[in-house]
Amino acid sequence: MSLKQRFALAGIIALGVVLLDQIAKWKIQQTLALYASKEAIPGFFNLVHTMNRGAAFGFQNNPDGAWQPYFFMGVTALAIVIIINLLARADNGSRLFVVALGLILGGAAGNMIDRLRYGQVVDFLEFYVKSFVWPAFNVADIGITLGSIALIISFYTRPKAKA
Repeated sequence: MSLKQRFALAGIIALGVVLLDQIAKWKIQQTLALYASKEAIPGFFNLVHTMNRGAAFGFQNNPDGAWQPYFFMGVTALAIVIIINLLARADNGSRLFVVALGLILGGAAGNMIDRLRYGQVVDFLEFYVKSFVWPAFNVADIGITLGSIALIISFYTRPKAKA
């Protein structure tokens, strides 16, 4: 893939993730009061409206951490710069590698928008089984997770360099 093709594909995917993420978050904010929950699949899945100051899946979610919004904005900005650099440097990178970077970029940008607007991230998807509750997450987190998995797969499936 050429540089232009890599940036176009990653950009379209990133934009799609950001749009889905922001529309879903807006809809949740319009539908559920903050910290409200609505059972969607009994015993398995709830829609919730929660705010997360930490990283994906509630990691480092500390309501007293005034430093957290700045730290995570910095980490996200650095990640975005690294992703753009990887896209630029990929020597005809595989399509899966580019898709992975687009997913991660879109997820990072989606959560960055929330951090800039609210100082924290809107989460709304909550899965649980009995007393085990997975921390709430959002579409951006799904993009980051799927992109990370695709990135790992792309490393294992890329053609071997000739000796």
